[in-house]
Amino acid sequence: MDDDRPPPRDETKVTEQPSLTFSTGLIWLVVGGLFTAVALGVLIPQTVAGLPPRGVPVAAAIVDVLLYAGMVAVRFLVPVTRLRLRLGLLAIGMLAIAAVSLAAVLIVGFASGTPVT
Repeated sequence: MDDDRPPPRDETKVTEQPSLTFSTGLIWLVVGGLFTAVALGVLIPQTVAGLPPRGVPVAAAIVDVLLYAGMVAVRFLVPVTRLRLRLGLLAIGMLAIAAVSLAAVLIVGFASGTPVT
């Protein structure tokens, strides 16, 4: 028997999640904004305290803000006809904010002799 129907979607696969297939991207902006705010809430006090190395927290804060600005640009510039591309770039932007923030906090923590637990 020849069946021309496409195979059923497996929504348990990461690439088939609704946030990566059908979302408008607004949720990524909301979560990315919250994540950026939390990151800045950690990085700015490190900058004010002058923890060594002094340039790392301020540089990471600037990069985080630029990455979020890039997420906003992607949301409004990538057309809905390229929805998977838009959502993929938003997810990558969110992960990049997390990676930059974590790396900066770890660098400052290890450099200042603060135990990281």
